[in-house]
Amino acid sequence: MTAREGEKMNWSVRTPEGLRCAVRALKKEILGFRFDYPLQIVPQGAAKDSLHYHLYSDSLAWEALRLDPDGIPQAWYRSTGAVYWPPYIAWYGLVQLGHYLRRGDEQHLNIFLKQVSWLERNAVQRSDGAVVWPMNFDYPSGAITLKGPWISAYAQGLVISALVRAWRLTKRPGLLELLKNSAKVFELDVENSGVRVPLDGHALYTEIPGGPPPGILDGFMTSLLGLYDLHLETGDQVAGRLFEEGIDGLKYALPRWDYRKKWSWYGCRAYLSPPAYHNLNCLLLEVLARLSQQPRLSEYARRWNPKQLSALGRTEIYLGFVVTKNLSRLRHRTWRQKADKTSTPSRTLAPVPVPQTVLNQSNR
Repeated sequence: MTAREGEKMNWSVRTPEGLRCAVRALKKEILGFRFDYPLQIVPQGAAKDSLHYHLYSDSLAWEALRLDPDGIPQAWYRSTGAVYWPPYIAWYGLVQLGHYLRRGDEQHLNIFLKQVSWLERNAVQRSDGAVVWPMNFDYPSGAITLKGPWISAYAQGLVISALVRAWRLTKRPGLLELLKNSAKVFELDVENSGVRVPLDGHALYTEIPGGPPPGILDGFMTSLLGLYDLHLETGDQVAGRLFEEGIDGLKYALPRWDYRKKWSWYGCRAYLSPPAYHNLNCLLLEVLARLSQQPRLSEYARRWNPKQLSALGRTEIYLGFVVTKNLSRLRHRTWRQKADKTSTPSRTLAPVPVPQTVLNQSNR
């Protein structure tokens, strides 16, 4: 579960394919750049016993996801091929649960429970007692390559949030057992197989273990929502403390993600955040500000709100993103990355039966 800085990647590539991917990415970024994003805050998500997640969208594209024969999404990237990312499976499930709560269509509930079943089956309990949901593939990220299996605060947070809502819905004891040991990795530093990164006496939780601090902002904040949900549901004092420590670290590190009080940086100032990530950052800050009662987080959300930008400011952000993003590509030669033939194969899962008592429950 380690990352090797400066490791030379053994990715084979045919130039035409690399160029085609590069052209598609540039076309999307340059012609498809937009300052809004189809995602909204759900205040009910913070309530005890609520099935709602903190965020919802009914119009996400899911363009990188491919469903396997059992209806479990795989994420496809040129550097990995089609692989199972636990956080994407959890997020896909949470969005489907949100559809069910708004539309009452039991098909969406079945899909959510199917994702939960996959997460249950693929949970790993380590020798130190921690329950984790690892990524079982190698993944290049900037100057490092994560070697599978690796863990992520982002993955832990989203999976925790999904399982908390599944527990509220089904009351299956096995879900609660997994949740009881799911926060342990937030207590452990990356060097000790955890996701905690000390920074000047403060704590951050990293999406990419081994990467430079402060790391990826939305992944960090998503992990905090998982800790909040866990503490709210179980009363786990350790999870509550870890949430508070993470909020303290977030407040301390926010200036490192700040671009001229207008926009957010992606990662360790690798490039200006793509608009989708930036809008997600703003929404997550608003949610966490309400949960933690920390006005400083709200201040950053207001400062970064794209609606505050003038026409000149929008031009600056657009050009800044295009330039910094492509400089990052040149620096890391991302067009040369291609998956090898060892990507995680598809897995066959049995369908999850949905009890009639669950299907008959009213929306909460």
